[in-house]
Amino acid sequence: MLINPNTSTATTATMTAIARRSLGAALPVRGVTVSRGPRMLTDPEALRAAAPEVLAAGLRAAAEGACAALLVAAFGDPGLPTLRAAEGTAGIPVIGLGEAALLEAAAGGTPFGVATTTPLLADAIHARVTALGLADRYTGLRLTAGTPERLSADPPLLLDRLERAVRACADRDGARAVVIGGGPLGEAAEELRGRCRVRIVAPIPAACRAVAQALAG
Repeated sequence: MLINPNTSTATTATMTAIARRSLGAALPVRGVTVSRGPRMLTDPEALRAAAPEVLAAGLRAAAEGACAALLVAAFGDPGLPTLRAAEGTAGIPVIGLGEAALLEAAAGGTPFGVATTTPLLADAIHARVTALGLADRYTGLRLTAGTPERLSADPPLLLDRLERAVRACADRDGARAVVIGGGPLGEAAEELRGRCRVRIVAPIPAACRAVAQALAG
């Protein structure tokens, strides 16, 4: 089950569609939107507010017995440690979008950067990279120009600004892989894979690969 930690049902539908394409028919995906909380996760307070809602949604799904794995579909992984450690999710893989994408980008010692739209989460992203033990491979963060709200409302502009950030990661910082930092940026991430020479790590497919690996193991 894919848990969208913001309250946008349209975002849930988009991310669920990407996850279904990534996993194929063998692993069906059900998307769930948290019942309350921020509409966009653009700052640390929004991440904190989303965490208990993620936990509640994950525990409900686990109690229903209808999910083989839980995917927290936000780059900041709100509620991930608590949900993973909860007694009600014992035996169920709990995967975070950000964790999966960062680990995949850094695999094999690859220098990697992050391109994203949320400047207020820059410190949280740096802290997450360090907590995962990836700081020695991290080339840094590049941010898009414009507010997350404005960019999300204008997909062509979002794609253009993200592409510029990706190119800065590669050309100025030396990244050989670039993570697109945001679950709602999933469609843009897929388009960028055909537009940029550097390897693009799209977070939803990366998390789906982590889900498949966890279930196979």
